Amino acid sequence: MTDTHISEPPQPGSLFGPDSQFHRFFNDPRWALAVVRATVLEAAHPRIGAALTDNSTFVAHPWRRLRNTLVSLQRMFGPDDDARRKEAARLNRLHARLSGTDARDRPYDAMDPEVRAWVVATLFESSVTMCRLSGQPLDQETMERLYAEYHAFLAALGDAPGHLPPTLAEFWPYYDHMVEEVLENTEALRIILYKLFDHLPAPPLLNGLPTVWAAGRAFAGPVLGAITVASLPESFRRRAGLPEVPGARTLMQGAYLAAGLARFLPENWLRTENVTELLSLTWPPDSDAGEFAQAATLTALRGRMKRAGALFRLVTPFPVPSGPAEETPTRRSADEFFTAVLDQTGNGYLDWPDLAAMARELSTRLDLDEPAETRLYQAFAEWWRELQAALDTDGDGRVSKEEYAAAVPSLAGPALIRVAEVLFDVTDADGNGYIDADEYRTLFRTGFRRTVADAEGRYSRAAFVKDFLSFMSGRRGSTPYDPLLANA
Repeated sequence: MTDTHISEPPQPGSLFGPDSQFHRFFNDPRWALAVVRATVLEAAHPRIGAALTDNSTFVAHPWRRLRNTLVSLQRMFGPDDDARRKEAARLNRLHARLSGTDARDRPYDAMDPEVRAWVVATLFESSVTMCRLSGQPLDQETMERLYAEYHAFLAALGDAPGHLPPTLAEFWPYYDHMVEEVLENTEALRIILYKLFDHLPAPPLLNGLPTVWAAGRAFAGPVLGAITVASLPESFRRRAGLPEVPGARTLMQGAYLAAGLARFLPENWLRTENVTELLSLTWPPDSDAGEFAQAATLTALRGRMKRAGALFRLVTPFPVPSGPAEETPTRRSADEFFTAVLDQTGNGYLDWPDLAAMARELSTRLDLDEPAETRLYQAFAEWWRELQAALDTDGDGRVSKEEYAAAVPSLAGPALIRVAEVLFDVTDADGNGYIDADEYRTLFRTGFRRTVADAEGRYSRAAFVKDFLSFMSGRRGSTPYDPLLANA
């Protein structure tokens, strides 16, 4: 890998779009294993790990997080320069809001260019490793091309050069230094390896089959964990004290080889966006009418899965784990609502990162520009201050499940009304005082279980605010907000 020959770099115009090496990897089944491996290496960086632990929804909502990441990568590496600039600006706004200190009072900042360079480094190195482990190592020229594309990715974000080594020959010593000197056995790393894999929630499509999902996860979770650990650099595994599972390396190599053979499947089976849309039951906001019809078909498929799950529960002799409520407008318990909706980061408490995650998801769905996004964040921040004053009885700066359950009526105060009004304003893109069918689909494109409210195909401000307050105060479940903010 440390060959000093440097080939002529590709022309800048070829670094993005369908001719890029990244585009070829994006629909490669092996890349799923590579992305999991890269995520673990990212989480092992103490500053990235702290940011993930404090702010990320990857534990409570991993499928949503996966989809958003893949959509972002598609935009950044796609052929549309305007879409790339807009996505880069969105990512920079998102990262600028993520800063703090870890458990050892070390500061972290998601805008740190050294940290962002490591994220890119893990994706590049894991892509190279996936090819090597599957018996199809990349040649030097292809590696050079892929490395140039990731450099272009950082440049598109506006990061100054120099934080990621300029040449491939310099990259490998940098990577070895990071692995041996910087990475740690962080809390985020342990959560991924020992909690997320073993307790991965079902994707929305399979919510109706909790027993089947739990049985499959009981086998697949430990296997995926063992494969991922075995693929990590040996020096880091030893230093972090990660367990050596007998036969794990053979299992890992078999998994990569099997994933490589999947390239012989029909092409439409391998499109990453098709798989993630199916798993998460979402559809891009710029889809045409035919694609919306496909989305409605997926929603109908989910309904059939739920009915199949109900039948399975009738005939199976095994105990069934508790799953999500059926699609009826029933009231949730305070515990259910707290866990499913409010605790976005999955740490057992409600605090600002949870509401920031809601604002982030809504801003992403609506593809808001900076002024509208800021208004929405400010409205959620005002709501958090109101909640903290009303519900944080022990003064620890966060709201426990018990504090929330004891004061549920306080949740729907004036600040939440303001959140609803701001959300209505940013959804009403044409400013006519109503949300029309297209605007409705943009926000609620995962649902399709209801249409806009009145006979003229419009959703009034009063009806929207009423529905939003009903959902966010926990009074009603199974509205279009469930797939938006509650489903994994």
